[in-house]
Amino acid sequence: MMLIDSNGWLTGAEHIPSPNFDERATGDIELLVIHNISLPPGEFGGDGVQRLFTNTLDLDAHPYYRTIPKGQVSSHFYIRRDGQLIQFVSVLQRAWHAGASIWQGRARCNDFAVGIELEGSDFVAFTDAQYSKLHELTIALRAAFPIRGIAGHSDIAPGRKTDPGPCFDWLRYLARLDIK
Repeated sequence: MMLIDSNGWLTGAEHIPSPNFDERATGDIELLVIHNISLPPGEFGGDGVQRLFTNTLDLDAHPYYRTIPKGQVSSHFYIRRDGQLIQFVSVLQRAWHAGASIWQGRARCNDFAVGIELEGSDFVAFTDAQYSKLHELTIALRAAFPIRGIAGHSDIAPGRKTDPGPCFDWLRYLARLDIK
């Protein structure tokens, strides 16, 4: 069973600390935001995402990398296609994953959300291993924090973001959590 320790790190996850975080605003962690990412886009299994989140991405390693807007990004968690779970930022800190966003009338979702990236794209189905690990992670986060909602990046940044995309099976994910 996964647990969040007193420093905001999940047991059972690989920890690769990102420098891209800051202090959360006061208040509860009450939202989970589901994303998808792959670097280069549509290619899985490489280390591009980890390098992006740790500011070590070699811009010459792939032509696409030179098109990534300058800035620092991170997420709390990343679930690879095989179900491997990596944590980059303590959930007690604010990871930089949502950007300009609003949920239930409240702006700046990074202040009160946990970001979960799935290795994938809008156009490829996610794996059984990813759904299984996402389910376990969600249960651990809901046990530790007063989570009131779960949203896709597209839900909190409509028109700007499309992830986790049409291939993410919301019914499958929420049914296992007994959420309607």
